[in-house]
Amino acid sequence: MDPAVAHAHQSALRSISRVVTEIATPTPPQQALNAVAEQLRHGNVMVLTGAGVSTESGVPDYRGPNGSLSRHRPMTYQEFLHDPQASHRYWARAFVGWRVMQAAHPNRTHYALVELERAGLLTGVVTQNVDGLHEEAGQRNLIALHGDMQHVVCLSCGYEEARADYDARAATANPTYLQRWAVNKDDVNPDGDVALSEEAVEEFVMPGCVRCGSQRLKPDVVYFGEPVPTYKKDAAYAMVNAADSVLVAGSSLAVMSGFRFVLEAKKTGQARGHHQRWPGTRRRSRRHPVAHPGGPGFRRDPG
Repeated sequence: MDPAVAHAHQSALRSISRVVTEIATPTPPQQALNAVAEQLRHGNVMVLTGAGVSTESGVPDYRGPNGSLSRHRPMTYQEFLHDPQASHRYWARAFVGWRVMQAAHPNRTHYALVELERAGLLTGVVTQNVDGLHEEAGQRNLIALHGDMQHVVCLSCGYEEARADYDARAATANPTYLQRWAVNKDDVNPDGDVALSEEAVEEFVMPGCVRCGSQRLKPDVVYFGEPVPTYKKDAAYAMVNAADSVLVAGSSLAVMSGFRFVLEAKKTGQARGHHQRWPGTRRRSRRHPVAHPGGPGFRRDPG
């Protein structure tokens, strides 16, 4: 592997393996509830969501107590680009696991955020999730920072294909595969793949790009080692700067792609920092001691 590519890959691996532990004292539940209610009554709140809002829908998270990082390492962008064997393994596993992701539906947290938006209390939602559940619930002012799993992009020619169409082509090429290699839905990972035996991986026939035939294919989401598109970062920064406060829901803030917006909120005013504690989010990163779980987010005080 090219040294520059290898360096980027190793940086991505360090980001994946970042340890997240709870070091802040949780705010008492009633105090947290009162503070968040006050924040929402004030309005003009930007909400930043992570995997913890979707665990109730059956979508696993990475860093929760039962998170997939304990049994699985996700792909890096560099592997999709430069490691055909790893890419083939991913698509074999994803062919099986994607069905579980597709069966997930929004839960009460997704719908609660929609209702808050309809009540005029939110400036919008920035999500780090790729499951598409905010959109399915009806969230309108939404920035999916890391994309979604509904499209496949060719890294050779740039052609984009609907995931359902790619899946149909894969099913045609592998007519009995799903019957032979069925798995438990609890084994599916947040990026939509699942552990399979080497025999199963070798048996999978991977379709190539419709336009150019290349097998350098990737779900159209931001993977570790891949930058968030500039236009999405700019839109999210604009949403932060238009808000009076930021409420973090279901995220450990362990990666900078989401944490940067909390830093921005703190930088632009006299912030009172708290991290909302939702189901599945009971930990704090040692690199990120800014906030307490269970409080009112980052509010810019007047003056």
